[in-house]
Amino acid sequence: MIRQSKEDGTDIFETEIDGETIQWDNGLTYARHLQTQQLLSAQVPVSDKPDEMLFIIMHQTMELWIKLVLHEVRLVVEAIKSDRIELAGKGLDRIATIQRHMIHSWEVLATLTPHDFLTFRGFLRRASGFQSQQYRELEYLLGNKREDMMIVHKDDPDATARLRGAFEAPSLYDELLRLLARRRFAIPAGHLERDWTKPYGASEAVEDAWLKIYTDVDAHWDLYTLAEKITALEYYFQEWRFKHMKTVSRVIGHKPGTGGSSGVNYLVKALNLSFFPELWSMRTRMAAPREGGDYAEGTGA
Repeated sequence: MIRQSKEDGTDIFETEIDGETIQWDNGLTYARHLQTQQLLSAQVPVSDKPDEMLFIIMHQTMELWIKLVLHEVRLVVEAIKSDRIELAGKGLDRIATIQRHMIHSWEVLATLTPHDFLTFRGFLRRASGFQSQQYRELEYLLGNKREDMMIVHKDDPDATARLRGAFEAPSLYDELLRLLARRRFAIPAGHLERDWTKPYGASEAVEDAWLKIYTDVDAHWDLYTLAEKITALEYYFQEWRFKHMKTVSRVIGHKPGTGGSSGVNYLVKALNLSFFPELWSMRTRMAAPREGGDYAEGTGA
């Protein structure tokens, strides 16, 4: 039995199912909110091969997670610009959780055997992950500024405009260094105002600033914990890249990519890229304080 009422011009329905009272209305529904009809109709294979569906859904879900990471990175940047360190840390924690999920999801694609993939690979023609606008935008936001990477989107004005905006803006790391400058660390002026479209150049002075923070964590606890979460972002990003590379290697070996790249070899090169170089190089300079006695004493050595 369905009971019906009205509230603010909206029809409300109620019934009992398994002892639970279930309500819905003719306004916002689950399907309308999540746009499930559009979402579930977006899987359009270009072949009649059964394993292509896995390939499509895997990459579509990856694009959705990247969309969420982009959203969260922008919020983190705004929080850093506003000196809201705890809020930025909360966003970075969420990004790290998303990244771990993305890393694990490669294992689903790895169930695609070489034979499975070859049944429909020819139908993909030159379509390639290299053409992912969102991935490129994320790299720009994190600081990998390569203008030539935009060229594959030249026929899409909206994509180009969005990429151009991220390309010309300060990166997450640029804003982080501005935060350090506001905290009176000696960040070179050329790292605070510069041509943001140029690749970032590592600085010994910036490394010194991070070293000061990491060697007196009690005095700089908020910056120290924020830096560790920023480092985790790159750590997981590189793990995601590595898992991508190994999955591609497992599925196609060392064949060229569908978009013409060298495939696995191209993905290996990407593992050498770093977004936050001084946060990594500084660790080599850290030294533990000498404590305790001389362990060689009394040994006759």
